[in-house]
Amino acid sequence: MNIFYGDLYDRTLKRFCDVFGSLLFLIVFSPVYLILAILIKFDSAGPVLADTPERVGKNGILFKMFKFRSMIENAHMMLRKDPKMKSLYEQYKRNSYKLKKDPRVTILGKFIRKHSLDEMPQVVNVLRGEMSLIGPRAYYPDELVDQQRKYPHTKKLVKKVLSIKPGITGYWQVSGRSEVNFDKRIAMDAVYVDRRSLWYDIKILVKTPLAMVSGKGAV
Repeated sequence: MNIFYGDLYDRTLKRFCDVFGSLLFLIVFSPVYLILAILIKFDSAGPVLADTPERVGKNGILFKMFKFRSMIENAHMMLRKDPKMKSLYEQYKRNSYKLKKDPRVTILGKFIRKHSLDEMPQVVNVLRGEMSLIGPRAYYPDELVDQQRKYPHTKKLVKKVLSIKPGITGYWQVSGRSEVNFDKRIAMDAVYVDRRSLWYDIKILVKTPLAMVSGKGAV
C-alpha cells in the first residue's frame, strides 16, 4: 500500500468506521457487558477489569489496554516478580508470551479467554483513539524486546507494525491466534500494514465471529 494512501485511509474512513462501529457495539452488547461484569465479580476476588501492564501502541507510545479480568488479581505482576513463578515466566517467554496451561486463569476466565470475550472493553480504547477495530496485535514492551532478541530479523517488521494503531482483531487473530509464534505473527501483522484497506478490513471483520466462537488457538 502507498504510504500516503494508507495514512489517509487511517485518518478518515478507517477512523470513521472505528468510532461508528465501537459505539454500535457498545449499544448492542451493553447487556453482555453487564452480565460479564457481574459473573467476574462472583467468580473470583478482584476488579472487573484486568490490571495488565501497558501495551505498545502507534509510534511506540504506551497505553493502558482495557480487558475483562480473566485471571486472579495482580496476575501479571505476580508472574514477573514472584520467585515461585520464575520457571513459569521463563516458559511464558519461550512460548512467545503465551501459556497453554496457566494456573493464574480463573474458572470463568478460561471460557471468556477462549472466546475472546475479555477483549470486549477494548472498544473504549478505539473510541479514545489508541486502537482500531482491525489492526496488528498490541504487544507488551518487554515482549518486543525479548522477542526481537530471539528473532533479530524481525526488527524491521516491528518498526513497520508500530507505524499504525493496534487492533482488537486482525489478520493473525483470525489465522491461528496463539498457535502462531512471534516471528510468524509479526510477519503477518506487517502484511496487514501493507495491505490494509476497507475491503481487507471487512474480510477480517467477517472472519472474526467464527474465530471467537470456535476458540481455535486461544489460550
